[in-house]
Amino acid sequence: MASWSEFAADEPRLARAIHALMHQYGPGLGYLATVRADGGPRVHPVSPVITDDGLFCFVVDSPKRRDLERDGRYALHSFPPEDSDDEAYVAGRAEPVTDLRRIAAIAANLRAEPRVDWRLFELTIEAAMLARRGTGTPEVRIWLEPAGRQRRSSPRRPAARRARVLVEAAT
Repeated sequence: MASWSEFAADEPRLARAIHALMHQYGPGLGYLATVRADGGPRVHPVSPVITDDGLFCFVVDSPKRRDLERDGRYALHSFPPEDSDDEAYVAGRAEPVTDLRRIAAIAANLRAEPRVDWRLFELTIEAAMLARRGTGTPEVRIWLEPAGRQRRSSPRRPAARRARVLVEAAT
């Protein structure tokens, strides 16, 4: 999985566009999908945090957090804009952040008070998608993590050896 900074270095234009859609209303807004214990999807609104160091999400003690702690797979979709059908999406694995200084720095950046029941997750990127339909020529951009950067596998999901794919197409 690529960190947000690795992804942004690889595809800066796509990363900027995704960041803009996730933060179009000021604070980050999106829908986080996780995998329930029975394999079904669970979707909740969240406030993702994108910094130069990564893509993060504070998650309170909840079924959503237990999903991430148990399985780790996630998908994050942007909140819909009022004036277009543009959308952004990233997917990968959520990894708990345990470095207390890093947690405090991110909380301070948000002017948030760290709470005992919060857990900070870093959302790594395996796939990213941007679709623009609202202005100009429709565009779809898709990024899949370069094969050499994949770091993890699990018994349920072996590491695939995929080539980097970037698609730009009119819809």
